[in-house]
Amino acid sequence: QVQLVESGGGLVQAGGSLRLSCAASGRTFSSYAMGWFRQPPGKERDIVAAISWGGGKTYYADSVKGRFTISRDNANNTVYLQMNALKPEDTADYYCATTDRLGSMILSRPDLYNYWGQGTQVTVSS
Repeated sequence: QVQLVESGGGLVQAGGSLRLSCAASGRTFSSYAMGWFRQPPGKERDIVAAISWGGGKTYYADSVKGRFTISRDNANNTVYLQMNALKPEDTADYYCATTDRLGSMILSRPDLYNYWGQGTQVTVSS
C-alpha cells in the first residue's frame, strides 16, 4: 500500500529555514502528483505547494510564494519542501499527500488527494 513519511520539522526562529522531506513507497512514485499541506492549530488544512508528476509544474499558496520551494527526486521517491524566511504564521503541522489520479498535473484541493503522511510539526518562534 502507499505510504508517505514526512521528516524535517522542528523549532526554528523567525527568518530561519527548514527542509521537509516526504519519502514515498508502495507504488511507482514518479507517475503521480504530490502536494504539501499545512494545518495550524484550530484551523483547516490548506495547500502550501504542489508539484506535477514529472516535476515540471509547481503551485504555491500566495502566503509562501518566494519563500518556499517544492521539488521531487523521482529516483529516490522523495518530495521536498524547502522553507526559507520562516514566519511565526508558518507554524503548523505539515503533511505531504499524493493522489490516485495517474499522470496528474497540479492538484491544489485536499479532496483530490488519496494518501497522506502522518505529518511533521513546524514551530516558528518570533
